[in-house]
Amino acid sequence: MHFSDLLDAVRSQPQELSIPAEWGQGRASFGGLIAALQYEAMRAKVPADRPVRSLAITFVGPVEPDVPVSFEVDVLREGKAVSQVLGRAIQKGQVVTLVQGSFGASRPSEVAVTANAAPEMKHWDDCQEMPYIKGVTPEFMRHLAMRWSVGGLPFTGNTSRDMGGWVRLRGEGKDEVVSEAHILALVDAWPPSLLSHLKKPAAGSTLTWTIEFVQPLLAFSTLDWCKYLVEIEYAADGYGHAAAKLWSEDGQLIAMSRQTVTIFA
Repeated sequence: MHFSDLLDAVRSQPQELSIPAEWGQGRASFGGLIAALQYEAMRAKVPADRPVRSLAITFVGPVEPDVPVSFEVDVLREGKAVSQVLGRAIQKGQVVTLVQGSFGASRPSEVAVTANAAPEMKHWDDCQEMPYIKGVTPEFMRHLAMRWSVGGLPFTGNTSRDMGGWVRLRGEGKDEVVSEAHILALVDAWPPSLLSHLKKPAAGSTLTWTIEFVQPLLAFSTLDWCKYLVEIEYAADGYGHAAAKLWSEDGQLIAMSRQTVTIFA
């Protein structure tokens, strides 16, 4: 199933859904997809004129592929401009993902600060691709294309603080307008940047993830490349802290992300 197929499924039947194994990430399902599906369930409970401003995501446990998972939503508060919403992905009676979302309508303001310029990167045609290799790379990589420009691939012993390049959906088969759900997948597609510091394979996963969206959302296509860059700010004791941004091909800021990751090495 393509990414768009799964989004359509949770929109039409939000109560329960099974994630195909082709969207796997080790023993779990791809976190970016789970966050996107939970977001879609939350989006349906909020007025359309209140775009999502931020999501705070906690991956409580792995979402098993091919096992039904439900996406529950509670609207905690609706103010004059802001809705606070809590989402829970539940599998086998256990909470596996928590998402707290803040949705807010635009309002007049005298404050306007432009984003810093996007970093320069080589053209995607001149960058190394992260290929999908069955049994080697995560299964979900068959659905996302990534081209490395900054830092090293996982397990190459590259100790740069920075990692990034270009990313887009792969093989969707049609041109669609990118939504916040797509952005969740594009940002989370990148492996924990700490993995490039290692010289041999080891497990790593996201513990918590906060992402903020620039609104109004830039209009672009699922066939367009986006630019991604993450910086490791600190790592010790098996945990790392990293901040990232996603830009359009022409350097317009789309989203800002922050993750705490666990490394089992």
